[in-house]
Amino acid sequence: MKFGHLAIAEAAGAILAHSHVVTIDGERRKLAKGLVLTPDHIAALAAAGLTSVVAARLDAGDIGEDDAAAQLASAAAGAGVDVMAAFTGRANLVATRAGLVQIDESAVNGFNAIDESLTLSTLRPFEAVTVGQMLATVKIIPFGAPADAVRAGVELLSGGAVSVAAFRPRKVGLLVTLLPSLKTKLHDKTRRVLEARLRKSGSSVVAERRVAHEAVAVAAGLAELVAQGADLLVAFSASAVVDRADVVPAGLALGGGDIHHFGLPVDPGNLLVLGALGDVPVIGAPSCARSPKLNGFDWVLDRLVAGLPLGGREIAAMGVGGLLKEIASRPQPRAAHKPRPAPKVPRIAVVLLAAGRSVRMGPDNKLTLDFHGRPLVRWAAEAAMACAAVELVVVTGHEAELVQKALAGIKARFVDNPDYAGGLSTSLATGLGALATDIDGALIVLGDMPGVFSADLNRLIAAFGGQGERAIVVPTFDGRRGNPVLWARAFFPELMALQGDVGARHLIGEHSDQVVEVELGHGVLADIDTPEALAAARADEAE
Repeated sequence: MKFGHLAIAEAAGAILAHSHVVTIDGERRKLAKGLVLTPDHIAALAAAGLTSVVAARLDAGDIGEDDAAAQLASAAAGAGVDVMAAFTGRANLVATRAGLVQIDESAVNGFNAIDESLTLSTLRPFEAVTVGQMLATVKIIPFGAPADAVRAGVELLSGGAVSVAAFRPRKVGLLVTLLPSLKTKLHDKTRRVLEARLRKSGSSVVAERRVAHEAVAVAAGLAELVAQGADLLVAFSASAVVDRADVVPAGLALGGGDIHHFGLPVDPGNLLVLGALGDVPVIGAPSCARSPKLNGFDWVLDRLVAGLPLGGREIAAMGVGGLLKEIASRPQPRAAHKPRPAPKVPRIAVVLLAAGRSVRMGPDNKLTLDFHGRPLVRWAAEAAMACAAVELVVVTGHEAELVQKALAGIKARFVDNPDYAGGLSTSLATGLGALATDIDGALIVLGDMPGVFSADLNRLIAAFGGQGERAIVVPTFDGRRGNPVLWARAFFPELMALQGDVGARHLIGEHSDQVVEVELGHGVLADIDTPEALAAARADEAE
């Protein structure tokens, strides 16, 4: 192709490179770029005073941009794909059915390396699409392309480099395991969110079972769902599945099913189990699947509903592009002139609650009593000081001076709660209200738990994600939840709105889709409220 300035007298049949406004038959008209110039166009340009134009002429071995784009797009279009008419060197491929777009990445990459005049842009592989959605676009960069390059492109793309695997409506059986800490409304929300996910494929929940958090109950529940006609099973565990031997996978195995894979290289969504009960696929859903935000569960569910292969190799390939932390729904516009901020290390503060009256201990303030050579409260404070938190805030109230004396030399900020008689909630509100606005999360530490050490606090902080399924970090021992709990700032208003002498356990249940559990030692369950508990703790430590 020849490109450059042409004299007006020699421009007939050339392709106009830049638009011009001229007068033809007394009317002002725009001659758009890409127009093949006719004698009438030449006359109008000359009448406008132009002696030359920037234009292109195709060589004998070139194919015009629209023709080339149409040939290449037709070659790339596979099942479930239609090609729109080419225009200005571009031909779009669109979906004719709902499903998952499949991209032959090797063919696309090879095509884009043939010649700089040829380009093919696609959606990412396995993205869910709707009827009429654009899947890919072929764009010829100049006004034409070499015929041999176009032939090579057609050969490489033939067979359907872009196709859509149609969704196959599924009858989904939903199983939920129950624990007393989880409220019914959370399970209701879980079903609503799942049903919303299924609508795009025409699938639906045909049956639901809510069973005890036990492997035997899970096995029976899954069998009942299959008996009711479910051809895809989704199981939500009351607590995160952390091992192949955990309740949901153990229940699947007990019922005669198979565990194909545990874990997913997609975050959020790591703790997912994939298996089958006979020929019925089973997904042990991660906690984040209780949220409507995109996570690894969506990728697995969509592939199963589209009838695509899903085994260890396919799961392993999800890691590239599998970090979904920034994705709210999908696109996030970013100003080109603004650099992407570096990942931020969360700033965690410890709020040590030391304001209570300790009425069950008798006349003495338990926090000031001796525990192996140090005041009881000092154990918690020293653990907090030695951990990775950026600040320690101690909330005092009852006998504040004695508590501060017990913590002499501890680098902490003391805040007084004058309403301490109103219960734990008032101290929680006082402590959180004292934190700076740049604090990302608060680790709520109780002053009467000497068995929680700095290493434990660091493990909780390390598990904190700030949002999504790691916004609330809860320690456990032998499957039981304890203290301290790490809360993201987003929950501060709810925590500060609590009333009376109650903690925030019910909030953990209400937001279980954002909870991550960390298994620690027995100390996370052992608070000291009575003389007997203090004596027993002293005896345990002595041993």
